[in-house]
Amino acid sequence: MKLNLLSCDALKPDRRAIAKCIVEVSSNINESLSNELTDILLEGDAVDIEIEDKNSGSALRALRKLNIDYEIVE
Repeated sequence: MKLNLLSCDALKPDRRAIAKCIVEVSSNINESLSNELTDILLEGDAVDIEIEDKNSGSALRALRKLNIDYEIVE
């Protein structure tokens, strides 16, 4: 399943927690790339990631907990 991470609405976004979440839920992103994607997301640009279907429920919950708005692409 592909997700488009749109923005983070948290007052004080936790960069480390967001980067860790992206690594855990994505199927093909390493820690370095996750840090770059987190910076891009927090600057206000959308980010595309791919997650495994079997983990989709917990992944979406984790993103909502971090106040990350997303849309499901596929």
